[in-house]
Amino acid sequence: MLTKKFRRQIEDFVCGHCGQRVKGNGYTNHCPDCLWSRHVDVNPGDRAAKCGGLMEPLEIYQKHGEFYILHLCQKCGRKKTNRAKKNDNLDQIIKISSGMI
Repeated sequence: MLTKKFRRQIEDFVCGHCGQRVKGNGYTNHCPDCLWSRHVDVNPGDRAAKCGGLMEPLEIYQKHGEFYILHLCQKCGRKKTNRAKKNDNLDQIIKISSGMI
């Protein structure tokens, strides 16, 4: 039986790295201010990961004209890529992509 790999979860949260209050829209997977994330999913939106570690934005790259953020979990070492959003902090994207962080 095929199961859907993405589950939309509309949740607000407080960033575990910078303390910013973030209003989720169901596709929000990182803080738009500092770009850090939390390791909570196995598949997007399932909240099945037991880790819960903070995920550092390591690298920014472009693919098909869009920015992507490579995150590294500080607790278990898992790497995960997330698409940057239009409301993400452009200064942070530039800092990370130029290795200034």
